[in-house]
Amino acid sequence: MSEGDENPSQPSQLRDAEIAPARKPLAEVLDRLPSDPGVYLMKDRRGKTLYIGKAANLRNRVRQYFQPASGDTRDFVPFLESVVADIETMVTSNEKEALLLENTLIKRQQPRFNVKLTDDKNFLSLRLDSRVEWPRLEVVRRMADDGAWYFGPYHSAGACREALRVVNRHFRLRTCTNHVLHHRSRPCLQCQINRCLGPCCVPVSPADYAEQVRDVRLFLQGKNDELLAGLRARMQEAARQTQFERASIVRDQIQALDTVLQSQRMVSADLLDQDVIGFHREGMALEVVVMSVRQGKMIGSRAFSFARQEFPDAEILSSFLGLHYDLVPVPPDEVLLPFAIADADVKAEWLSDRRGKKVEILVPVRGPRHDLVELARKNAAASFASRRNTRDDAQATLGRLQRRLGLPRLPRVIECYDISHIQGAETVASLVVFVDGQPEKSRYRTYKIRQAESPDDFACMYEVLSRRFRRARESMQQEERSDSWRLPDLLVVDGGKGQLGVALAAARDTGIDVRPGAGLPIIALAKERDTTAPVPLRADSTDEKPAAAVPAGPQPDRVFLPQAKDAIPIRANSAEMFVLQRLRDEAHRFAVTFHRSQRKKRTIHSELSRVPGIGPARQRELLRHFGSLKKVREASLEDLLAVPGITRKTASALRDYFAVHS
Repeated sequence: MSEGDENPSQPSQLRDAEIAPARKPLAEVLDRLPSDPGVYLMKDRRGKTLYIGKAANLRNRVRQYFQPASGDTRDFVPFLESVVADIETMVTSNEKEALLLENTLIKRQQPRFNVKLTDDKNFLSLRLDSRVEWPRLEVVRRMADDGAWYFGPYHSAGACREALRVVNRHFRLRTCTNHVLHHRSRPCLQCQINRCLGPCCVPVSPADYAEQVRDVRLFLQGKNDELLAGLRARMQEAARQTQFERASIVRDQIQALDTVLQSQRMVSADLLDQDVIGFHREGMALEVVVMSVRQGKMIGSRAFSFARQEFPDAEILSSFLGLHYDLVPVPPDEVLLPFAIADADVKAEWLSDRRGKKVEILVPVRGPRHDLVELARKNAAASFASRRNTRDDAQATLGRLQRRLGLPRLPRVIECYDISHIQGAETVASLVVFVDGQPEKSRYRTYKIRQAESPDDFACMYEVLSRRFRRARESMQQEERSDSWRLPDLLVVDGGKGQLGVALAAARDTGIDVRPGAGLPIIALAKERDTTAPVPLRADSTDEKPAAAVPAGPQPDRVFLPQAKDAIPIRANSAEMFVLQRLRDEAHRFAVTFHRSQRKKRTIHSELSRVPGIGPARQRELLRHFGSLKKVREASLEDLLAVPGITRKTASALRDYFAVHS
């Protein structure tokens, strides 16, 4: 029995009884499916969406899944018959509309058996908005449909920042923020070493700056031949006009870019923009690699891992392409696939609309394009093997931890809690979650302590865990299937026997089972401590001086279990202790970071709040306008009057206050 099915309440049973008669038999649902294009949603008996797909003919497509006479021996066919209780359809005008609707619904509902792509919040991109005054290149984590140019997402943060470093070194765009741009009084170092045109302080021609913006765009798009040709023409034109200093600057830029571009590997002679898809699958686990080729040169690749994928390869790949290119601002000229998908024509038409010119989806069987696909497949297989080895190592480590702590199940999901404050001020707590030995940052939580008497760490820990356990009980009673509030396989508190006793009391008071071997396992991890011990004299020593007390060094971290009186010994350099220490350190880091942010907010606002007439709204306006409390302190009366909502009386009060308290 799963955690969500433990102790089912009477109301939930009544709800199931009420839902069951209302649902039509699956055979009747299949008989009444429309023959129009659209999207279908497969749902379980609780109405939870399991899979979302699209079809040019909903009736024909969906019925294929449930036809025993079709001879389809794939594992997912009998599996679907056992879990699907209802099928909902949404009719569209054409298959392209169905594709867009499918992407939207998958991102919104996150079905269990669809591939899931986040909105690239973990990947960096470069943004260049040519419409603003003096554009600059920015590192962003989210792409928006705002008319700006986006480059990426990059396969790693290092690759993104390396591209930004090259641009800042060889092109002369500003790197300062808008606030610095409008408030600088003299040129910065970047301007003095000819890495910025200096629009903040130096008269700059908008046309010259626009040339730099264009060059950056061509460089990041991989259009290197066009970029170098334009630079050479610009150098020759400057020489003809006897502007030799400007021509020498462009010459040095060309030489530097030639050196940078020579390091890129030529993998295609077609000089096209191509995305090559590599696909590797073993059972329900698969790896997809997108290898980016721009103007015939390899510029990077990204790997995506997926688990618990029951559906056939072609459907998974089709769904992946829809979600992936919904996040990419400009598709390439060609997308090379390892095998055919049913809706390739629709996907190509959709990508062509997004690019503004023709995009082809090809499945090469020979030649250079096939070699690229084979290279991408090898990359996917290597990435899968690497990740599988990591997963295997994590499973082995967690298995050792399970045996050492005597846990009833493998601790795949571990939570850890820590308290942070300074003498009771701004007391906060953190919750961090590790899944399969790795941080799951989307499930991190922070808590502001409400009622505990600070600095009582025991009361703070009791409050935080009580709130956490009550939320878990509510989720179980409401039969929520989200993993966010489900109880973990192991709960760790930072501290010793006292914190462990508080955690057990909070669990019992909120109705959480903590019986050994049956309920929620809870342990405490105490930090290492220094001890002193006398150094004994050797038997043959003639020195009559007493033994000196010297530090014996740090002792290993101690692990406390509810059923053990003393801490259990775990070797300090063992893999299982490393997991616990890393978990504890991450909880401490997260708690301290949140505590510092809360303390900083209180310090800034409390300083401004001491000024008569400055309430929360005016505090926000002042900080938004000047950027820091120091800038507010240094502002003149005229600068203060420029802030919305600040009157002359309030500005004078601010100046008088800071004159006294400076």
